Amino acid sequence: MAEEITESLESLLSRIHQALEEGRPDEISAAIADLEPAEIALLLESLPLHERTLLWEQVPTELDGEVLLHVHDEVRSTLLQDMDPEEIVAATASLDTADLAELFDDLPKPVAEDMLRSMDELQRTRLQETLSFEEDSAGRLMRTDTIAVRADVMLETVQRFLRWKASIPDNTDNLMVIDRTGQFMGVLPLARLVSHDQETLVETLMDADVDAIQVDMKSRDVATLFQTHDLTSAPVVDKEGMLLGRVIIDDIVDVIQENSEQALMNMAGLDEEEDLFAPVVPSARRRAVWLGINLLTAFLAAWVIGRFEATLQQIVALAVLMPIVASMGGIAGSQTLTLTIRGLALGQISRTNSNWLLYKEIGISLINGVVWALVVAMLAIVWFDSVPIGAIIAAALVINMLAAGVCGIVIPLFLKRINIDPALSSSVILTTVTDVVGFMSFLGLATVFLL
Repeated sequence: MAEEITESLESLLSRIHQALEEGRPDEISAAIADLEPAEIALLLESLPLHERTLLWEQVPTELDGEVLLHVHDEVRSTLLQDMDPEEIVAATASLDTADLAELFDDLPKPVAEDMLRSMDELQRTRLQETLSFEEDSAGRLMRTDTIAVRADVMLETVQRFLRWKASIPDNTDNLMVIDRTGQFMGVLPLARLVSHDQETLVETLMDADVDAIQVDMKSRDVATLFQTHDLTSAPVVDKEGMLLGRVIIDDIVDVIQENSEQALMNMAGLDEEEDLFAPVVPSARRRAVWLGINLLTAFLAAWVIGRFEATLQQIVALAVLMPIVASMGGIAGSQTLTLTIRGLALGQISRTNSNWLLYKEIGISLINGVVWALVVAMLAIVWFDSVPIGAIIAAALVINMLAAGVCGIVIPLFLKRINIDPALSSSVILTTVTDVVGFMSFLGLATVFLL
């Protein structure tokens, strides 16, 4: 299925690219007519800037707002630059409060002010309340289209109310139950509403044992809650327990995807919102920062090697074998690092189990270190006809793989404790450690025992 989707996207991109080159806008409009906003957003992200602008002009006006929601921040900025203020206001008019809040920070200030003026008082108040919450919190994810009913009314009254509304919001599996003051009490599943006697009170059938989400809960923690409890929607409350809104699964899917992309990009020192087809100079500038950091760490490793220049001049075999020690440590460390960062992202690692994980990785490192040290030692002995060189590279491998395993756990835990994203900088630090420890142990042992 995934291959079919990929092939379809590639085919569509090829067709649109050809139509753009040959100036056939009608064919482009026909090609995207049946696409969902998220699919159009993916197409826009997959085109260079010039072609992206031309395709954006063919997107139906009524889809502009939804498409803007689905593209990455950097792509969104380029699209907004090509829109008039009136177009932006019109494009966002049909969006709900949570979606408006997501776009609001990216809008030019005059456009944002025009948007606020065009809203009615209730919508403006809801948007300002949503914007007052932290960006990565349940308050920003929350939707205010919640249907709430009182606990002391009968099911017949609830059904009359729903018929009067004529529709219910998407992803509504439960009605929120509140008391007279708006305090959250529980949820009433729709299945119970339609399958029980109409004279039954809501409080008799509602689920009171429901954990509401605090409005300041981190979005990543909300996503974990949805995953572990298999939720479709969940109530959001303030510190006093007053019902504020709900979070639905659609928004959680977006959070999970964003977190996955962030982890992947940060492992390479990149911004998760980076535009693949951004201009050369800005892209080069962003990547240059981490290349510079990596260069400094490389010089540190080179400095360590330089301390053993005399040793290398006397025993050439060391220069041949030296990269093996650093490489094996780097691979071992990256395996541990990847598992640790994943565990931190899923909330599986805490102070209570981190020591156990550390001891586990020490054990794994020792076993793999000894096994592969023996293999490399035998190859080195055969290659250079020297038992001492084989013994030294074996010892250095065990030392470096042990250091790599320990650092693969300790580095991300330490960075998280000091509020630095482990995915962003752990790999650079780990590479430095494995290079320095690997070179120093190998060349140091050779200096002591061979010279």
